[in-house]
Amino acid sequence: MLYITHMRDVHLKSIDLNLLTALGALLSQRSVSRAASDIGLSQPAMSRALDRLRHLFDDELMLRSGHRMVLTARAEALAPRIQAILADIGDVVTQPTFDPGMERRTIRIAAVDSQTALFFPGVMARLLKEAPEVDLRAVPLGRDIARRIQASEIDMTFSLASYPLPPGAHSAMLMNDRLALVMRRGHEAARHQPIDLAAYAALPHVTVSIFDDGHTEADATLAAAGLERRIALTTPHFTAALMAVARTDMVTVLSRAFARQFAEPFSLVLLEPPIKSAELPVTMVWPAARKNDRLLAWLRGIFKEVAGELVDEGEVRTT
Repeated sequence: MLYITHMRDVHLKSIDLNLLTALGALLSQRSVSRAASDIGLSQPAMSRALDRLRHLFDDELMLRSGHRMVLTARAEALAPRIQAILADIGDVVTQPTFDPGMERRTIRIAAVDSQTALFFPGVMARLLKEAPEVDLRAVPLGRDIARRIQASEIDMTFSLASYPLPPGAHSAMLMNDRLALVMRRGHEAARHQPIDLAAYAALPHVTVSIFDDGHTEADATLAAAGLERRIALTTPHFTAALMAVARTDMVTVLSRAFARQFAEPFSLVLLEPPIKSAELPVTMVWPAARKNDRLLAWLRGIFKEVAGELVDEGEVRTT
């Protein structure tokens, strides 16, 4: 901070702070013409600035001595302080170079277990190498997810492109997933392909309900055809749904990208479901207040790259 130690009172709000730039150039160049050229002013404009500075500091600041200008004792004392002030202002208004390796943050991401299982291992493998002090914390979705996004209580979440965004939120495509009909290997229904809607409705089902609303597009499709299915198990966890399917004759319909990760260890088969709306366009959603957060932008790029690695013969596509 520049302190004015005059006998008269000087208030900061009455000072044209642009004069500090002019003063910095004059003190470093020790020439009105060179100082003017240094900051892009005309020589007359710099001369007027020097006159105003002399009045402000009640000191000549620069005096002619032969063919050159010399600084007064007051100006010599001011020089290092003015340069420090200008450097501090530059640091305030200039965005520093972004280096993820220097970041120390905890990023809160609202996600369900299928999303953490699908994306987090690959993302963490990158973070531990490139941003070792950045931690991820998965938090539950909950019915208040829209409010939490608006209040910036979370840094990011996932959604479907067909879902409306909370006011002020931003989104970007992550991947185009698809639904899969999942059942255990050796299931009788797997021998009859393709499975029609009536055969699908006759099977016992496992559904995943995040918000405990019980409504799915599959039920709407069945209802339109005059069919109804038996939901034998409802769970908020996608992994639990797959484990239940692996040990019974129940079936489930969920993310193909997610189910494919467990097909071999759980001895599952993935089939095309007999419903029209099989596309799952997954987006990343973040609060408007985080739109200029360079770490989050970088992290979203990492999620995008990890999603790209999930591409499998065109069944799951990134955009």
